[in-house]
Amino acid sequence: MWRGAWPGWGRGEAEPSGYAQNLGLAFQIADDLLDVTGDPSAVGKRLRKDGDQGKETFVTLLGADRARRQAEMLVDQAIEHLHPFAASAELLIAIARFSISRDR
Repeated sequence: MWRGAWPGWGRGEAEPSGYAQNLGLAFQIADDLLDVTGDPSAVGKRLRKDGDQGKETFVTLLGADRARRQAEMLVDQAIEHLHPFAASAELLIAIARFSISRDR
């Protein structure tokens, strides 16, 4: 999957693992935040189920504000992995930013 989406793949340049790891964690934190603070009609699924089930999440461990800051930091780090690719990575940068600004 990455071969077509990752600029410079296979040319001895950076591989997507750092970007993917940071983006995946940021996405999970955003999901945890949506479960606690989201609008059920916008999200389109039942919310607060993690809390109801007693699950530990980034929000329960860090609090909402710190979890949000952590997600933002992870997105910044993911984007940093893309700097060698400049403009050819615009879509991947947009995906990273969207991952923590989504409302569903």
